[in-house]
Order: sequence, then C-alpha cells, then structure tokens
Amino acid sequence: MTGEFVKVKCEGCKNEQVIFSKPSGDVKCLVCGETLAKNTGGKAEIQSKITKSVE
Repeated sequence: MTGEFVKVKCEGCKNEQVIFSKPSGDVKCLVCGETLAKNTGGKAEIQSKITKSVE
C-alpha cells in the first residue's frame, strides 16, 4: 500500500476526521454526511481542507 492517511476538516460541520488518501469508495463525514473525498480509482479527490498528514 502506497497511500497515506490525512486529517481533513469538514466544511459543513467543522468535524475533523482521518481518512485514507486512496480510498476504495467515496468518504463521507461521520457527523453530517457531507462528502469529504471522492474515489477516482487512485488518489482521492479531496473535497475538504487537509489539516495534517498522519503517519
């Protein structure tokens, strides 16, 4: 696996959530359900602000 985890901030409810940079499907906010990242078949198209890279 060559992806990384990133912490993103939901623009709707301001919830911060850790997601994988190469998800197998769309990633939604656990609080409000807004789409945080869209699957593109490789690296995700991040729809929200990345606040930190997590190792």
